[in-house]
Amino acid sequence: MKNFLYLSLLFFSTSLLAQTAQVKGIILDESNTHIPFVNVSYLDGGTLTNENGFYDLSIPSNKNITLTISYVGFKKIVFTVNLKEGEEKEINPVLKTDIEQISTVIITGDRRSKIEGLTTISPKTIRKIPGANAGVENLLKTLPGVSSNNELSTQYSVRGGNYDENLVYVNEIEVYRPFLIRSGQQEGLSFVNTDMVRNVDFSAGGFQAKYGDKLSSVLSIDYRRPVDFGASVEASLLGASASVEGVSKDEKFSAILGLRYRDNSLFVNAKETESTFKPRFADAQTYLSYQVNDKFELGFLGNVSINKYDYEPIARQTNFGTIQDPKALIIFYEGQEKDQYGTYFAALKGSYEISDNYSAKLIGSVYNTQEQEYYDILAEYRLGDVNTDIGSSDLGEVEFSEGVGGQFTHARNDLDALIFNVEHKGVIKIEDHQIDYGIKYTHEDIKDRIQEYEMIDSAGFSIRPPFGGFQNNQPYEAFDAPLAPFNSVRAFNSTQINRIQAYAQWSYKTKLGESDAWFNAGLRSHTWAVTSEGETSSAQSVISPRAQFALQPNWEADMLFRLSGGFYYQPPFYRELRGETGAVNPDVKAQKSIHIVLGNDFSFKLGDRPFKLVSEAYYKNITDVNPYTLENVRIRYEANNNAEAYAYGFDFRLNGEFVPGTESWLSFGYLKTEENINDRGYISRPTDQRLKFAVLFQDYVPKIPSLKMYLNLVYNTGLPGGSPNYADPYDYQTRLPDYRRADVGFSYVVVDPSVNNTHTNFLNVFEELNVGIEIFNLFDNQNSITNTFVRDVYTKRMYAIKNYLSPRVFNVKLSMRF
Repeated sequence: MKNFLYLSLLFFSTSLLAQTAQVKGIILDESNTHIPFVNVSYLDGGTLTNENGFYDLSIPSNKNITLTISYVGFKKIVFTVNLKEGEEKEINPVLKTDIEQISTVIITGDRRSKIEGLTTISPKTIRKIPGANAGVENLLKTLPGVSSNNELSTQYSVRGGNYDENLVYVNEIEVYRPFLIRSGQQEGLSFVNTDMVRNVDFSAGGFQAKYGDKLSSVLSIDYRRPVDFGASVEASLLGASASVEGVSKDEKFSAILGLRYRDNSLFVNAKETESTFKPRFADAQTYLSYQVNDKFELGFLGNVSINKYDYEPIARQTNFGTIQDPKALIIFYEGQEKDQYGTYFAALKGSYEISDNYSAKLIGSVYNTQEQEYYDILAEYRLGDVNTDIGSSDLGEVEFSEGVGGQFTHARNDLDALIFNVEHKGVIKIEDHQIDYGIKYTHEDIKDRIQEYEMIDSAGFSIRPPFGGFQNNQPYEAFDAPLAPFNSVRAFNSTQINRIQAYAQWSYKTKLGESDAWFNAGLRSHTWAVTSEGETSSAQSVISPRAQFALQPNWEADMLFRLSGGFYYQPPFYRELRGETGAVNPDVKAQKSIHIVLGNDFSFKLGDRPFKLVSEAYYKNITDVNPYTLENVRIRYEANNNAEAYAYGFDFRLNGEFVPGTESWLSFGYLKTEENINDRGYISRPTDQRLKFAVLFQDYVPKIPSLKMYLNLVYNTGLPGGSPNYADPYDYQTRLPDYRRADVGFSYVVVDPSVNNTHTNFLNVFEELNVGIEIFNLFDNQNSITNTFVRDVYTKRMYAIKNYLSPRVFNVKLSMRF
């Protein structure tokens, strides 16, 4: 009887095993990194991936089984399988972030669908492309529609907008830039640490309602979540960076820490101004995540940045004019500048997968910046004709002075800004429909002291500001009124701004005939009130409807068409409220822009290699414009809404494998943007960058594949040259020379991470090891960013003398990963 029971149980068990099948595989993210503890389930069972992202699941055979793969922060995958008895099937899915975009130009992970309007680039490419300020922004500047004429700056303008019109997010948390920085060489480090980056998304306009209220662009960055221990170090003549990452034994807690130090003296000491320059730019940044369970995750983002800028100019000589009429400006300096920018940022984010169809997030962040800008600089100048006699011992020196004078600039500026945010957002999925919503509260508390003035002396006469109401015929006739600075700003501001923002949007994927179609429509609201000097302004509100439509016809040619647009408002931030006198105007309105963007993606093969051509045309109608002046990277607003503007253009970008196994691209853009101030007629805006051409090219030596070359080339037509303080911009519409720059890098891969490491010596400790050399401004072009305006005593003529950027500079670099 006992034997019969054993045989019966054995037979029953065998029958059960024969009625099952196996599904197994490895689950990866968009950067091909395995993901631990992913939930793989069906109606009657499920499992989790192990620490290496591997799963093995038994399912009933001979029936349709719907499997669901889900993980917090990623888009859920649902698919159906039907396997025979005992059959094994390997399925290796790639989880994507839960953002379904149909926007414009995007830089992101390797496997994003072209249907979503995304361009795919590995984050490693961002770290390898040479640039004076290498990083994400360095790569953005090679895209059409994105412009920057200052290699030492991470600021960029997009399709005619200024530097304040760009949104920046890290892990869905908005980040900010310092307020007082005036020149690119003072910036130091971008907030984004490229050693920590997993994905980078960039939209050049027409973006969805879930993004914030800015007029130009969105840069959204995801930091990676480590799954194993790793470390990296990079060192060059410009500074050093290091990162370390790891996970806990139970795989629930992960952390990544990045440290950076930068020294711009390599560039500044090569410029035409002799100086003693001591820059110290350093930051520490971390991202921590804790997987409480398979549905709830906590994340923390922290950053501390200290930028110190000490500058003591000594002398400068700039030659200009023509061959027939050469001139020179010689300046001798006294005094110094001491600036410091300290920023502190902390954010906590909770993500909860409430159900398969509903996920919610709660984000809180606090940002504090403490900035000081102190300088006293006396500049004594001579402007005159240059000796061109080749046989003379004084060749190249000023032999006859047309202008002799001095300029004294003084500043004691301090700013302390505290910004607090709390936000809730959620995603609801109903079959083929998706609803995104969010609400956000922001409190901004800014304390600002601005004390700066400028004294100008020409041939012994103190030049007064060109205000109306009196005759000023200096230096020919002495003016007996009390001395007054040419430019003076003095203000003490204590300003608080409270904001409430909310959005809701609907996304839908369907079929139109045999074509795939995507719809997105949303509404965004923004209400704010400004309190200055104890008085609170009336609350202002704006509502922004936005929509997107994408269509992929069932054609033999692989094409995707996109149409997007809507109303985009930019409620004023503190800097936009502060006018030329330093006083705050709490009644400044939000600038409004109507966007229309029409795009096409065409994917094709050329020589059996993939290529993609992205074409876009756009138009912006901008009202309630707050006019501004642009000097280097400092923006100063008039703090009113007395202008209207427009911008239109088209962008083209061709990317693909010009060299097998590498991705490169060519970009071309045309832009025209003008403004009409006080109905005086249209003139070029300060960011009117008409033509843009850029090349990002990667190559390697066929017989020595470890020797690689990276080329970053940008050509921009000249920007408007600006105007002197208090001058009428309608009288100064000349342009700076064209901007031409090529940066090239050569790298030798000693240890390649894509090849099994067979080294038996000390090299076996490296996962990756590269040594290289970089040449910035390869062709030594003299690019300029602003003008210095100098008066000719005899003719009262004002000369616009170029302030040149850095010449050719060499750098060596060593990078390694363990």
